[in-house]
Amino acid sequence: MSEHKATISWKRTSPEFLQGKYSREHTWCFDGGLRVPASPSPSVVPAPYSNPACIDPEEAYVAAISSCHMLTYLSLACRQGFQVDSYHDEAVGVLTKNDRSVPWVSAVTLHPQIAYSGDKLPAPADEERLHLLAHEQCFIANSIKTAVAVSGSKHEH
Repeated sequence: MSEHKATISWKRTSPEFLQGKYSREHTWCFDGGLRVPASPSPSVVPAPYSNPACIDPEEAYVAAISSCHMLTYLSLACRQGFQVDSYHDEAVGVLTKNDRSVPWVSAVTLHPQIAYSGDKLPAPADEERLHLLAHEQCFIANSIKTAVAVSGSKHEH
């Protein structure tokens, strides 16, 4: 159907690479020209070899899941006649170890706060159904084994 590309670039800046004393900061470049400074999470690689101001892969993974769910939800709500004014999610991913003791993002919980307006407002059952459909139709959710849950969404009218 389509391809989606990212260019990841890193360059050694220290003579102590073989001693493990090197910066892991790197850059993500996307086809629209956006350049994003990236680094491992400081919880995985301590400073000064990581940079907490940069995005880390685990954060990006959680953001991709949340973003895809939101975009699918908005599309479904629009088609059902519910006018969404805002959507805010403070998504949380949890890193645990698998049965081989390898860390992985085992669960992501979405915490959407959605504001609506207009004559047709969703009941809690409508929102629950929309979140279920959004999860079932989300491209990213269909591509991962991480458990994704929507914590009782809070909405405003």
